[in-house]
Amino acid sequence: MLSTLAKYGIIEMNIKGLRAFTATLSEGSLVAASERLHLSQPAVSRLISGLEAELKLKLFDRSGRALTPTPEGLAFYREAGRILDNLDEVPRIAAEIRAGRTETLRVVTMPRIAHSLSVPAVAKFLKTNPETNVSLDVRARREAGKWLAGREYDIGIGALPVDHPGIATKPLLRVRAQVVLPKEHPLADRNELNARDIAQEPIIRLMHGLLLRDQLDDIFRSAGVTPRQTCEVAASQLACSLVAEGVGLTIADELVAAQTGLERIALVPIVPERWMTFGLLFPISRRKTPNEFETALSEVARELVDQSPTLELA
Repeated sequence: MLSTLAKYGIIEMNIKGLRAFTATLSEGSLVAASERLHLSQPAVSRLISGLEAELKLKLFDRSGRALTPTPEGLAFYREAGRILDNLDEVPRIAAEIRAGRTETLRVVTMPRIAHSLSVPAVAKFLKTNPETNVSLDVRARREAGKWLAGREYDIGIGALPVDHPGIATKPLLRVRAQVVLPKEHPLADRNELNARDIAQEPIIRLMHGLLLRDQLDDIFRSAGVTPRQTCEVAASQLACSLVAEGVGLTIADELVAAQTGLERIALVPIVPERWMTFGLLFPISRRKTPNEFETALSEVARELVDQSPTLELA
């Protein structure tokens, strides 16, 4: 009995410590955090110190007058927020179980194909499975892989390949790489472009560590040219939006470019041909396959392919 109480005491302290930590970091001070949590400043400070002791992490630098988050603290903050968000979902989950709604499909999609592929597939699935709860989250590729492996989601949709021992993949469709230009650009009426054609143009690239950045760099490297760079952005949608503003060119694909609005940009296929693959991602340890959702995804992919010569089924 005592060990059980001690166990729950630890759990309770962790949750309170997490809330104290996230409130302090998001509010910017112990004073603001204490007001938000309706606790005294010393109580908030003790909760954070207790959390640091349990985690064996230094979350804040206390050498100055104010608490400054350490690099470890900033990294943990992102995970702590996710944990607390999940805890906040407990009452809703319990209510749904009481109401007999226990089927839930947890989907994570990468931003590049969220609107063009994932949203239509979820809509199609819900129309034929109205009793199933669906959660659709959008995460960067590097984050989605980690959370899928941890079984935070049942299925993922995104760019392949994904190199993670805890994740299995299944190709769905391929999209041809295209140069994205402002609508009135002199090169916009060309039937095709190569890396040398655009090397002297201002190029908007993604940041290092992103798959599309690696693919773009390889296009120029294979042609033996070095592109002129305007800026780096964190997402291909941002790159296409900057193209629409007339500040440069980028290399993307039809699915992501369509999110910007094709009335302001033009797409010209790049040669030699480059194709990018999108597909499904599953935790290796997944117990069952959401076949109906996969069917919906396949149907949406087929519809997209039928509408464009720059898309094909994988």
